[in-house]
Amino acid sequence: MSPILVFSIIAIYFIMLLIISYFTSRGNSDESFYTGDRKSPWALVAYGMVGAALSGVTFVSIPGMVSNNYFYYFQFVIGNVIGYVFIVYVLIPIYYKLNLVSIYTYLSSRFGEKSYKTGSLFFLISQSFGAALRLLLAAKILQYALFDSYNIPFPVTVIIMLLLVWLYTNKSGIKTIVWTDTLQTTFLILAAIVAIVVVKNSLGFSFTDTISGIKNHQYFKVFNWDINSGSNFFKQIISGILIAVAMMGLDQNIMQKTLTCKNKKDAQKNALVFSIILAITQFLFLGLGIMLYMYAEQNGITLETENGVFINTDKLFPMLSLEHFGMFASVTFILGITAASFSSVDSALTALTTSFTYDFLDVEHKSGKEKTKIKNRVLFGFSVIVFLIIMLFANSKGDVISTIFKVAGYTYGPLLGLFMLGIFTKIKIIDKTVPFICIIAPVATYYFNYFLLAKFNFDLGFMNIFVNATLTILLLLLTNKILPNEK
Repeated sequence: MSPILVFSIIAIYFIMLLIISYFTSRGNSDESFYTGDRKSPWALVAYGMVGAALSGVTFVSIPGMVSNNYFYYFQFVIGNVIGYVFIVYVLIPIYYKLNLVSIYTYLSSRFGEKSYKTGSLFFLISQSFGAALRLLLAAKILQYALFDSYNIPFPVTVIIMLLLVWLYTNKSGIKTIVWTDTLQTTFLILAAIVAIVVVKNSLGFSFTDTISGIKNHQYFKVFNWDINSGSNFFKQIISGILIAVAMMGLDQNIMQKTLTCKNKKDAQKNALVFSIILAITQFLFLGLGIMLYMYAEQNGITLETENGVFINTDKLFPMLSLEHFGMFASVTFILGITAASFSSVDSALTALTTSFTYDFLDVEHKSGKEKTKIKNRVLFGFSVIVFLIIMLFANSKGDVISTIFKVAGYTYGPLLGLFMLGIFTKIKIIDKTVPFICIIAPVATYYFNYFLLAKFNFDLGFMNIFVNATLTILLLLLTNKILPNEK
């Protein structure tokens, strides 16, 4: 595919984003960047959030991962949907009742200042790593498709992408993102559908043949009952529920968009519809994965293996789209990966900026000009942090999506423990011990998982978030018993 064509596609797409940014930035208030003035139509938010939640990682990693993990990931998706029921009927009413901008303010009123700051800090760490890993994958693909042709170094590619995101989010923040996300979601889903049609036609399949081919393929294994496996059904369902609650319901990125809806009922409708669309879309990408491997098998295309396991599976979809599927599929793929990368990073940087300025800099009580100056500096600062994390993981292999969820289990676990203890009990904790406990719990979880693997070949998988949250709660309760006079 011609580098000039790739550049033209990205340029046209970016101009569209700038046009949307221009129109949404008119008549802004000081709070538009953070709350969208709470006027977003719920259906628009629900549809647009799909693009941000999927990101380039889902776009590329989920199709590629089926060779090593079959359809087992869908067990996790089922758990996500159940988790969203909890978000809709427990968390969203709390957030609207307290009229929160940063959702971690809840921890201040429930436990104290140290808990509040710790919760926010763990989100900042989690979201920084998540945003960086999502952008890393997209940047690698665009490096291969465009920037290598001009001998542009990979670090410069990443800087260019971050600069483009900054240009259209700087003025309006979440108010712009709610609208740009709809465009990004459309291109992402379109790219998947085009790829499915191209493979279907190439294999000479009818629609019925396609469904039958996927169902009868060796990779179509949905349920895993092996208790030692990290992909075991019960582990995946439970971790799917908990990670949905943590990575969606306790995540400023996702909840900030939900809280731009006009009222609680609209926000709840948004979250329910979003969870269903997201589950269907992820199933679509898993089916696409099997079709990609069927195409590769038929055409003698092989991926690198190591100890009998496919590695660099994230390369499969980009390679086939850009080198084998023809011009139209290549164009839609570039649009899809560009949309996916921008939609995940723009909202992440906005959420990081919101959380840090509200939770640590008390921007709510600043004047308009001072608030804007602080916001710009923080946005730039987090862009630098994301860049540095990308450079740290630039040479990593394997599917990125598994890495993201494993990291999330360690960083979101303490958050999950704090919120669950706060919502379901009336227990008062020793606030000053929270930062230490929230460091001890994930470290202990890591070594516990290492021990289980070494001694019993038992992998916690994504269940590390359950162990982490449980340890956090137990340690908080234990300190209450040991230090009763310190409350």
